[in-house]
Amino acid sequence: MGDLARVKKSISEEVQKALNDQIRTEAHASSTYLAMSAWCGEKGYDFSAGFFERQAEEERAHMLKLFKYVNDRGGRAISPEITNISTDFTTFRDLFERTLEMETHVTDLFNDMAEICIRNKDFVTFQFIQWFLEEQIQEEYVARRILELFDVIGEEGTGRWKIDEQVQKVKYES
Repeated sequence: MGDLARVKKSISEEVQKALNDQIRTEAHASSTYLAMSAWCGEKGYDFSAGFFERQAEEERAHMLKLFKYVNDRGGRAISPEITNISTDFTTFRDLFERTLEMETHVTDLFNDMAEICIRNKDFVTFQFIQWFLEEQIQEEYVARRILELFDVIGEEGTGRWKIDEQVQKVKYES
């Protein structure tokens, strides 16, 4: 790396690696949500198919926001290869259980990244990821509320269709 490139880079290797790992995670989540949308569409859960399609778009937007940030700070953002996308879901509820698991995992990753930023005294990146941490509050809330629908409404009879209809109405109000 030339002297000019070293001067222009405003991000440590450790922070860059954490951000690139998160870019990969967001891309994987986007592809997983698309697979979930396809599964719902195939089963006739149209509202949930739309929900997961929007989730996929949102995760891709997160990926691009991180990608641009790394590049803007003089780092090298990666274009991730996405593999191992599960398309075999057992139940309608399974999709939303996996959603909550994915979102809590992402929250953990951003918390770890915050720690890395502090350790590297990279308060600019620390400030940047605050937006993502706030976003995770919303993501986890929505996933939990949707899962509660399975217990409140129940899956018997037309329950799954009623749950599907309610999925689109679950919102986070701050």
